[in-house]
Amino acid sequence: MKKFFSVEDVIDIYDLIKEALFLKNRPYDFRHIGKNKTIGLVFFNPSLRTRISCQKAAFNLGCHTWVLDVHRDSWTIEMNDGNIMNFTQEHIKEAISVMSMYCDILAVRTFPNLSDKDYDYQEIIFNKILNYSRVPVVNMESATLHPLQSLADVMTIAEFTSFFKKRYKVVLSWAPHVKPLPHSVANSFSQWISKIEQIDFTITCPERYNLHKKFSHGAYTTHNQNEAFINADFIYAKNWSSYLDYGKMLCKSSDWMITENKMKLTNKAKFMHCLPVRRNVVVEDAVLDSRYSIVLEQVKNRIYASQIIFLKMLESLS
Repeated sequence: MKKFFSVEDVIDIYDLIKEALFLKNRPYDFRHIGKNKTIGLVFFNPSLRTRISCQKAAFNLGCHTWVLDVHRDSWTIEMNDGNIMNFTQEHIKEAISVMSMYCDILAVRTFPNLSDKDYDYQEIIFNKILNYSRVPVVNMESATLHPLQSLADVMTIAEFTSFFKKRYKVVLSWAPHVKPLPHSVANSFSQWISKIEQIDFTITCPERYNLHKKFSHGAYTTHNQNEAFINADFIYAKNWSSYLDYGKMLCKSSDWMITENKMKLTNKAKFMHCLPVRRNVVVEDAVLDSRYSIVLEQVKNRIYASQIIFLKMLESLS
């Protein structure tokens, strides 16, 4: 594996999930693969789960890591080409080239500006990173996608369905938030879950919040949340800003919050969220603290999602 930007870089999603779950049971079996290897973790925006889970995954493989918070630990970086650099000290071309010379795998987390749809959806920044890096690159979140989160999500669903032994209904539900959020988790989850044949996938969101068809293709989308929840086996709650009115918060109604009463419409559905989550804004305490909540299982699987990707990259270097 020379890069991991999205699910499109995966040959067989079922095999990848199986291998990741194998690592979960035997996390230290491949420490010899990572001996004398270094993974660089670069953050253009803050992180808790992604940062720590990637460090733990690298440790499990016997790798050294270094971590760079661009806004605290680096010179200010110029992202655009052709600018006169009177106010920034280093161009992304040199910055990424240098970083990649100090590691064997470069993992990078970026963020959308949520103001220029074309700029974000063309993944201008991440494509520059892919171009300038001299080593394999892992997407720890980009302007439009969060594939490590999504791999952990499908791993979690696989565990709770005995690896998709029958058909299941999975619902991605928009939920309220206090500020506009990116589409990356919702886009990526839609992209990954649509690859699993045993899943009937539904997206429910307010009007003008439909996801880009590139990622939601094949999903049934409805603006009726109660309808979507009927007989669902998994409810994945997530907020995202409008794609049509790009980056805007059009719906501020608390009616979309995930409640105990709404969960009663489901088939005793498991509740999922990528975290962090705002309690009693996105979801009621009664749901998040219930035995049907599997958010911490998702968190744990973030380690092994990262670990299997790092392992495949390290093996490709051998």
